[in-house]
Amino acid sequence: MPTLLDVKNLKTYYTTLRGYVKAVDGVSFAIEKGEAMGLVGESGCGKTTVILSILKILPPEGRILDGNVFFKGVDLVKLSEKEMRDKIRWKGISLVFQGAMNALNPVYKVGDQIAEAIRTHEPNVSKKEALERGRKLFELVGLDPDRINSYPHEFSGGMKQRAVIAMALACNPDLLIADEPATALDVIIQAQVLQLIKQLRKTLHLSMILITHDLSIVAESCDKLAVMYAGKIVEYGDLATIFKEPLHPYTQALIKAFPDVRAERSPLVSIPGSPPDLLFPPSGCRFNPRCPYSMDICSKKEPVPIEVKSKMHQVACHLIGKR
Repeated sequence: MPTLLDVKNLKTYYTTLRGYVKAVDGVSFAIEKGEAMGLVGESGCGKTTVILSILKILPPEGRILDGNVFFKGVDLVKLSEKEMRDKIRWKGISLVFQGAMNALNPVYKVGDQIAEAIRTHEPNVSKKEALERGRKLFELVGLDPDRINSYPHEFSGGMKQRAVIAMALACNPDLLIADEPATALDVIIQAQVLQLIKQLRKTLHLSMILITHDLSIVAESCDKLAVMYAGKIVEYGDLATIFKEPLHPYTQALIKAFPDVRAERSPLVSIPGSPPDLLFPPSGCRFNPRCPYSMDICSKKEPVPIEVKSKMHQVACHLIGKR
């Protein structure tokens, strides 16, 4: 399959009065056409910053210092704001923001907001045509098309999430990025939204990046997995391979932290300690202060990703090769 998105050694830092926050520090991964990748890790590990960097919608204090983001062979890092707005956002890459509850403008009808997105990127489309497309999008995501003229406060949380997904699909993007799409929804609605995303992938042949801290969501929806810790990807590859044989101690700990509904009831295994301060991250491997297998080299030398058996499984850990 052709590569749709290829992120190479991406570094994005935030400027503060105390120094640089190394939020994303040398991240690399690729998405093939029609593929879905889960990007997982604890809160504050840099997942959302990766996505904001790809779309170049960082806050003023954020800056891409190094790396490349190739989308369909074009390096987005080198594009101007106008080129990103006219050619990439919405049309090429679309984003479902975290917290759909607040993603819609409360004083405009939902249909008008979808129509605005369409007409901004396709000026020749009339408002009537845009609203008709909005109705079809509502149908696609399981909403009553007659609710196109409703205001956001007239929608439940699950309906708002579906409406935001419909808006993200308004300009037929090649890549859909969903940032914690099930946040603040009860488990029943979460399951419905995730099922909807799976159906849309199949129907529209979408490529997708799913950002979450919940490995069970990734297991249901993705083909590959990137595990992120303290601004770096520590394990990356085929989802089934990593779930069957996780090699990085952090990935192992994440998987053990989730209960298995099929197994006997047992206490959850937590990860001791706290994530590091990314203003002053630890030397060597950033997980070494919390790692039960930490060796002398772990605090002195940063591990580089090593291919394990195939290119579809890479791990950045000094333990690899010593087992």
